Amino acid sequence: MVVLIKIVQLLFALSILVIIHEFGHFIFARLFKVRVEKFFLFFDWGFSLFKKKIGDTEYGVGWLPLGGYVKISGMIDESMDVEQMKLPPQPWEFRSKPAWQRLLIMLAGVVFNVILAIFLYTMILNVWGETYLAAKDVKYGIVTDSTAYKMGFRDGDKVISVDGVVVEDFYKVIPDVLLNERKVITVDRDGQMVNIPVDRKYIPMMMKGKGDIDARIPFGPFVVSDLPKKNSPAKDAGVKIGDEIVKIDNIAFTWYNEFQSYMKSHIGVPVTLSIIRGGQPVDIKVTPNKAGMLGVARNTKEILHLTTIHYNFFESVPAGLNLGVNAIKDYLKQFKLIFSKETKGYEQLGGFITIGSIFPDTWNWMAFWKLTAFISIILAVMNILPIPALDGGHVMFLVYEVVTGRKPSDKFLEYAQIVGMVILFGLLIFANGNDILRLIRK
Repeated sequence: MVVLIKIVQLLFALSILVIIHEFGHFIFARLFKVRVEKFFLFFDWGFSLFKKKIGDTEYGVGWLPLGGYVKISGMIDESMDVEQMKLPPQPWEFRSKPAWQRLLIMLAGVVFNVILAIFLYTMILNVWGETYLAAKDVKYGIVTDSTAYKMGFRDGDKVISVDGVVVEDFYKVIPDVLLNERKVITVDRDGQMVNIPVDRKYIPMMMKGKGDIDARIPFGPFVVSDLPKKNSPAKDAGVKIGDEIVKIDNIAFTWYNEFQSYMKSHIGVPVTLSIIRGGQPVDIKVTPNKAGMLGVARNTKEILHLTTIHYNFFESVPAGLNLGVNAIKDYLKQFKLIFSKETKGYEQLGGFITIGSIFPDTWNWMAFWKLTAFISIILAVMNILPIPALDGGHVMFLVYEVVTGRKPSDKFLEYAQIVGMVILFGLLIFANGNDILRLIRK
């Protein structure tokens, strides 16, 4: 069920983004009186699930959910309709229009994706506001893994500043270090200010999710607030909502991460939960699942205070614009990590499985729209890359034409389109191959 929910969210988000992107091309093509022959959500290679012709345009839904397209008359695109290009140009064709009009048509898809992202960020802020964990409210300090320990962090450290700038949002510390090549993180360690230099040799590990820091929380009071319907060994063993877990195998843990480590060291090994139920002690034997978890949830809202900023509509517009612009900047910075031999970011490149995995296990509208906005930014940035077959490739040739006054030949554009499609298929295979390899290695 969890996988199905993620797939539905991914397909719904991609459908919205593809339709908006292609509508940008469509509306500008019609604005300049260019005929659009087809407007399809998903690809219809061989056959389509639905199609209907209205006026000059055939609208439809294809069977292959890898994107979508509009087929513009008189344009060399992924359809590779070279026979049409052999005929004399017609007034309604793309190739008959001035270079500046063709340039706007090609830019429109990317522009519409950016506008959509900013609109979604604005609405999210207006409806739900902005909630985050302030660094000053991480009152029990941080918890580290082995890589973060090697970097110099210690459990209980309180993050104060990065390169001398006081940290506001605790969970932006690591992304800031990754994207902006920070030099020093200052922490409060038992009342003493300690500077931890950022050693770039740990960046590849951090990109793999190691070297992360999290907010440390106490083990108790551990009151069970929920029990999943499936994959809950604790529920199957008789644990109930409202039970307070006080010890495991007669061990009283101080910190929650100590309990997590103990569970992972007892995968498949029965443990005894010492529980207080209705004021009475109860012992229950439970065998942790393959992930080293009991399958219980606890309420941590009273342990860590979250800060929420509320926006009215007029405040949310500039704030949403700022979020969109920063998302574009941060995504562009990631390209440096992806292509760097030092960071080996290309090893973390993922395809549809990676994208789908970032959606939550349960349907949450705020999370859905926030992720849809972010993917819209990704789609815009990827499409504007100067690779033939992408919008950016067409834009590159059109800018050349506008600047020089010389139009590349149709034969050159045809060959460039083929090269671009080979590059894109190669990237698609590489990214999704990474996903498959990661699944095999788990």
